[in-house]
Amino acid sequence: MKFAAIDIGSNAVRLLFCNVYDDDGRVSLKKAELIRVPLRLGEDSFITGKISEEKTEKLIDAMHAFKSLMKVNDVIDFRACATSAMRDAQNGKDVIERVWKETGIQIELIDGKTEAAILYSNHIQERPDKDASYLYIDIGGGSTEITLFSKGKTLASQSFNIGTIRMLHNQIDKAYWTAFKGWVEETTKGHSPLVAIGSGGNINKLFKMSGRKPNKMISTEKLKSLYTLLESYTYEERIKILGLNTDRADVIIPASKILLTILKKAGIGNTIVPQTGLADGLIHQLYKSRKLAEKS
Repeated sequence: MKFAAIDIGSNAVRLLFCNVYDDDGRVSLKKAELIRVPLRLGEDSFITGKISEEKTEKLIDAMHAFKSLMKVNDVIDFRACATSAMRDAQNGKDVIERVWKETGIQIELIDGKTEAAILYSNHIQERPDKDASYLYIDIGGGSTEITLFSKGKTLASQSFNIGTIRMLHNQIDKAYWTAFKGWVEETTKGHSPLVAIGSGGNINKLFKMSGRKPNKMISTEKLKSLYTLLESYTYEERIKILGLNTDRADVIIPASKILLTILKKAGIGNTIVPQTGLADGLIHQLYKSRKLAEKS
């Protein structure tokens, strides 16, 4: 069975195709294809408070294209969700309504805690040690989701309006940043040793740059050295010398800063990077809902 998920984020819009296999109750998801369009809705939403007509039209064009691709790929079901940029935009609901009228794609506007729950539900199945404690971290363009879980139970979960695009445009005030650091330190106190599970395009890129093999840990010290390396280059040099995409070369700096701040405050020495995100979680939930509906 092939499912699809559309993740409308602050930095990019993604369409993920996944084949789902069920072998006597043992479910596995295999990514078929991921399409990413760097619309950067957050540059409108976080700076002007609204999504511009130009970005709205590009989003509609992307949804038309995604709909056609889902049709030719014989997708049996899909789900589309929008996060921080659409949540914060004054005209977010109007944009969603227009997309529905012009493309027939219904976009769910999810809040930060729902986003964190979807992300977390996808990774809880994959944790390597069910008796250990983990801090799940997803860094996006508009928000950062953090979930602390130990021995299979969620102990704390919080969404912060701290993201790479917000930071690039100085949209995070000092008091909020201080409160964010305080929450991480207080929440993780007494849960050592902790291992982080990192998610998001920038964390995935940092992991690839490290040369580590998939599903292996990357040390905080290695992440620090990568951050130092990236900071030593200009934006243009990160593109020309390091080979980063134009829409990655700028946001990877604030993403590194956010990640390293969390790791420092939580006293974490290692991070697992499964290279999955919100779209994967949406498909995981979509399949579960479909199976429950079949049983009822």
